[in-house]
Parts: sequence; C-alpha cells; structure tokens
Amino acid sequence: MSAPRKQVRLAAHFPGVNNTTVWGDPAAGSHIDLASFAHLARTAERAMFDLFFLAEGLSLREHAGHLHDLDVAGRPDAMTILAALSAVTEHIGLAATLTTTYHEPLEVARQLATLDHLSGGRAAWNLVTSTDAVSGANFRRGAYLPYDGRYDRAGELLTLADRLWAQGPGPFATTGRQVSLAGEWDLATPPQGRPVILQAGDSDAGREFAAAQADAVFTRAGTIPEGRAFFADVKGRLARHGRRPEDLLILPGATFVLGDTDEDALERAAHVRRQQVSGPTAIVFAEQLWNRDLSAYDPDGPLPDVDPVEGEITIAPGSIPARAFAGKRHETVEGLRAMAARDGLSLRDVMVQTRARHSFVGSARTVADLIDEQVQADACDGFILVPHLTPGGLDEFADRVVPLLQERGSLRTEREPGTLRDRLGLPRWTPGQG
Repeated sequence: MSAPRKQVRLAAHFPGVNNTTVWGDPAAGSHIDLASFAHLARTAERAMFDLFFLAEGLSLREHAGHLHDLDVAGRPDAMTILAALSAVTEHIGLAATLTTTYHEPLEVARQLATLDHLSGGRAAWNLVTSTDAVSGANFRRGAYLPYDGRYDRAGELLTLADRLWAQGPGPFATTGRQVSLAGEWDLATPPQGRPVILQAGDSDAGREFAAAQADAVFTRAGTIPEGRAFFADVKGRLARHGRRPEDLLILPGATFVLGDTDEDALERAAHVRRQQVSGPTAIVFAEQLWNRDLSAYDPDGPLPDVDPVEGEITIAPGSIPARAFAGKRHETVEGLRAMAARDGLSLRDVMVQTRARHSFVGSARTVADLIDEQVQADACDGFILVPHLTPGGLDEFADRVVPLLQERGSLRTEREPGTLRDRLGLPRWTPGQG
C-alpha cells in the first residue's frame, strides 16, 4: 500500500502592503470595506484553506525620505477586522500581523487571547519585528531598534504572553532587558492555550527564532532546490529545541495567474506584472539596489549608467530588499546590465523580470501540479497565496485548482474537528513549551 499523500496547507493573504495589488483593474474593489475582507475570507474557507492572513503597515509608505502612494495606505486595524470576521466565518484560522518592536506586551497578549475566545480557537499571530524608522516615529521609542535588539524584545514579549495565556486571571511580574512589567491579568486561558505563532524566517536569526518558537514559518524560497534546502535547514534545527519536524510548517509566499491554457496564463501574467511594476515602482526597486537617488532616470529608458553605492544604506534605511543587496550591489548591477543589453530591455523591463514574487502561472491543472509537486518533494508544507485582485482574486483558484488538489488526495474535502492548532496537526501547547 502506498503512503498517503502529504496534505497541502494553504493560507490566503489579503493583498496590499506591497506592490502585488493591481489597482486599475475594473474588478478591483475596496481595501477598507468589511465586505472585501469577508468575501476573501469566506472564499478561502469554502476552498478548505487553513488561514486567512492580514499583513500590516503602521505608517504611510516611505522611500528615500518621502511618502509615496505605490502601496496600501490607510488599512483598518487588523485585530478589529479579524474580530469582525470571526462572526461571519466558522472554521478558517484568522492571522494578524503584530510587531513586537512597537506593540506593548499586555496589549498584544490581550488582543490575541480575546480573538481566540471570540473565534473558538482560531487565532494566529504573525509575529514580526519592524525595520523602518518612519513607523518608529509613530511610537514613543522613536526610531527602529538594532537588529539584535529587535529579536531580544520579540523573545521577551512572547515569553510574557505565554505566561499570561497559561496562568489565567491573577497578578504577574516580569523583568527583562527590554520588557519589565507588573500588574493583573484578567482573561481566561485561550482555547488553544497559545494562539498559532507564525514567523518570517529567511535570515539565520529568523530561522533560529522560528525553530525555537514558531508553529509556521514564511519564506521567499521559490524553487524546489531552494525550498528543500530551507526546509531541511529549519526543520533540522528543531531537535535542539526539543521539537519534531512536524511541529513547524514551512509556507512560502506565492502569487498565481490562471488561464484556460498555459500560453493564455503566461500572456495574462505578463500583463499583470507590468501593471504591478509601474514606472515609479521600478525606480524605487532600482534605488534599493543602487543605494542612491535615481529619480532623474527614465524607467522606460536604459539602466542607470552610474555605479551602485556599497556600504551604509542611505536611500532606504531599514528596507529588507535594500539590505538583501548589501555586499553584492556591483555584481548584481553588472548582471542586470548584461541582461538588458542582451535582450534590449528598459530599466522597468528588468525590474518586471527580476523583482517578481514567486508565482504559479498556467492552466488550473498546471498550477495544481506545481503546488503539489513542491509539497510532496518536501520543499515546503504549503503556500501563502496572494491574489492580485481584491476581493475576488481567489475565486477562480477556489473553483478550478482546489478540486484538482482534492481529487488527488492532497487537500482535505472535510474539516477536522478542534481548534486551528488541532486542524494544522500541531501539538497541543503547554506552558514552558516553545
């Protein structure tokens, strides 16, 4: 008898807080109306997704010292949205992005415990640390914490939250390097004990934090070789924290474009990608690489003829993409110049091709095959899918791809009982457990 197929885990990411969303499409809707959030969450729920996931932005978007309108601005508070969605959904997990850098420990613990109670054990916390000084200026601690300090604070905040969730009502006190509090906790232990913890963990520090504390980890790894390397590395760290490989799910982020045929989908994807990378967005991407002002250059002209600036990041301090190029800016730029010369590409063309998110493109069957192949190959446990349209961008995937995954036994057809933690196959959480 052959072994049962590994189950594909799926999360739906409400788009925005990035350049994924195609604003000008006639089918694009509101990013502030509850109806938009409810539509996407209900679509994901009927399609047997595990999670509905909200990213977060704590300030208007900024680059090179200036605000811009290339991404979402003015998104409502994630916890308020998810509390409302708990009343119009029954099964799907509800994941909020909350930063440990600026949110206060008691506030985060209380909000998540409340959501877990309201939803009957469906709360999840995408635990992040914040990198940008613009968001920091909205909070009393001022600019962003150093990298090591941010993870110190994250660990202390999560440790305190664990204590509060475990103990139930009563007094508490904690003293740490960044979190020192004493007071009274007033909520019963949440249904899950601890809400499901998600973590973005591509850096070494992030991977180690995820191995010690998280239930699921996000990654940018897109190919099967990249995914298998990341999968093996992170799951290989679990044993020294007293955990098993199945105690942590690996979930890369990905977009998708469907067509009646693979050729049709490729044409649609090219059109979508050019809508996502406008001229101003292409300049922002290029400045993150060059680490210098390129506003005088035409995005539809040739690549800038100036050299990139290594060393201190001055054009986009705190930017994750800007940091990713550190130490290899010249090498990367020369490679892009060779590509542009070979293929006759403009600056915008190059950014369209090289700054794309991992994406599944093809007919419904091709996309189902690609998703299942990566999961069965242990390149990941599933995917966080980001549609490019709100609120109906997931509809076609739910109607066409999901039945194909179910036919081959890679996706459930019925919900398992219990909490979100139970349905994800995660161990019951007990105090003192990471």
